[in-house]
Amino acid sequence: MKKGYKQLVEEANAQIKTYSVAEAQAKLADPNVQFVDVRDIRELEREGIIPGAFHAPRGMIEFWVDPDSPYFKPVFGEQKEFILFCAAGWRSALTTKTVQDMGLENVAHIDGGFGAWKAAGAPAAVKESKK
Repeated sequence: MKKGYKQLVEEANAQIKTYSVAEAQAKLADPNVQFVDVRDIRELEREGIIPGAFHAPRGMIEFWVDPDSPYFKPVFGEQKEFILFCAAGWRSALTTKTVQDMGLENVAHIDGGFGAWKAAGAPAAVKESKK
């Protein structure tokens, strides 16, 4: 392997904005901030969610962010700060770097992801299953 996941995550982290849980939590009620959950739907149902976060699975993010895509989601056209997170902060670091490279401005991610968020006692809710 020429470049493993650790190196990819390190390189991404060197080029993106990262918030601590406390810094991100302070922005939770800000109407100019949109939290974006890039985890798989099964993770949301199993682990919970950050109230108000928009779910954008990592496998679709490039298509949902690009206004020229038939899958574009209007939330990404809003003039907000986007704070991405996953379970541990690895996928969100890579995703933040990707959408930043695509031209999405004012984007960051949460160090330690949802795991750190829950461990810090930050607000979380149950995601209801659609079964």
